[in-house]
Amino acid sequence: MQKLIIALILFTSTASMAQQTTVKGAFLEKWNNSRDYLIAVAEAMPEEFYDYKPTARQKSFKEQLLHIQGNINWIDSSHFSRRETETASQDYYSFNKKQIIDLLQRTFNDAHNNISTTTDEELKEVVKFFAGPKSKLQLMNLLQDHVTHHRGQLLVYLNLKDITPPNFSGW
Repeated sequence: MQKLIIALILFTSTASMAQQTTVKGAFLEKWNNSRDYLIAVAEAMPEEFYDYKPTARQKSFKEQLLHIQGNINWIDSSHFSRRETETASQDYYSFNKKQIIDLLQRTFNDAHNNISTTTDEELKEVVKFFAGPKSKLQLMNLLQDHVTHHRGQLLVYLNLKDITPPNFSGW
């Protein structure tokens, strides 16, 4: 039994290290941790403060979360998905906290699944983008950068409400 446990640990460690040695593998590992951290941030804010805005010109906490979700969905469905994407007919702004967290989980997981099946050659492909031609690799990195940018704002919202943000997990 001990040999089986040791073999399983070695296999898991080796698989994890192999994933970190490729650009896509490193991204996907970070993407999952980014998802988990954002979900922890979303869970930390009490639902009664989901409409909180520090100033009138800023998005509410809920709007920030839905903006992150919408951006992931847009880039993923436009450049990584292998299926036709249905246009959202649902008003996500009417969602409660649990529904928003579930939506974020699904959106992150869909992007993960689609990027994981994208080949290295496809990541080199240059596509039309509003900011000019970009490789899919650049768009993949933009996905993470955009999440980080808005999640940072959400951390300020938590602090302004005197809520201790979850501990950061960089990897």
